[in-house]
Amino acid sequence: MFFHKQELQYKANPDKPDAVYARKLQEVLGGQYGEITVALQYSFQAWNAHIPGKYRDLLFGIGAEEMGHVEMLATMIAQLLEKAPLGITEDSIQADPAVAAVIGGTDMQQAIVAGAGARAADSNGNPWQGSYITASGNLLADFTANANAEMQGRLQVARLYHMTDDHGVRDMLSFLLARDTMHQNQWIAAARELQESKMEELPVPSNFPIKKEAREVSYQYLNFSDGKTASEGSWASGPTPDGKGEFTYHEGPTTSAPMPPPTHPDARFYGTTEIPNTVEKMAGTVQDKLNRE
Repeated sequence: MFFHKQELQYKANPDKPDAVYARKLQEVLGGQYGEITVALQYSFQAWNAHIPGKYRDLLFGIGAEEMGHVEMLATMIAQLLEKAPLGITEDSIQADPAVAAVIGGTDMQQAIVAGAGARAADSNGNPWQGSYITASGNLLADFTANANAEMQGRLQVARLYHMTDDHGVRDMLSFLLARDTMHQNQWIAAARELQESKMEELPVPSNFPIKKEAREVSYQYLNFSDGKTASEGSWASGPTPDGKGEFTYHEGPTTSAPMPPPTHPDARFYGTTEIPNTVEKMAGTVQDKLNRE
């Protein structure tokens, strides 16, 4: 059940209109790592959670907080677009807002589709996609993905901070940066707690019988590049993070297998093979008559 309270989590008031920056801000609203993504990602993870308690409550709580960030950004974008000058003086161009938008670097669809408002899209106008969401049902996998989402999101907000000198916009971004700091630490802490409690461990999924994997290659670093310094990393020697093995370093693969011959699918797929065309045509005709695959 959801209720909406008509106030913002933090103020979202720009000093002046700026349609070009409004387009840039769309990235952290409707981009792959934008607030729409994390709000729905955490919510779907909560809805898909298999256990009650603190982890599910955490997901619900942060999902709701992130929806507030969606609202803040949408409100800020609408205000940046309100009374924003097109910046074009030539009458023939100024008379057509669509042309002026393109030349001025603004987003036409914010004007044409949204009527000077925010959209569920990224900074290039690509619609937000549900495929951005990670909600696997495995909490360690999901919390790790959440930490990455917060890192990518904070990186983009930090870049946007330096793309404006508007005090009001920077003030809101400073709040979002701080919340991203909290959420990065929070998901890393939650992932660590899952492992310490033995509820989930590395490798994910930890309840898959490890003896069913080819253990001889489980901890081999196979160097498929002519760069040599990767061998100096902690991933090339020493104990593995899951505590179940030791890393080893190898130049290239340690296994190989012969390439199987080319496949020959049903003749009615009409692929080109070494079989004479007339023979394949006949085979397809016979298969059709037999009404079989």
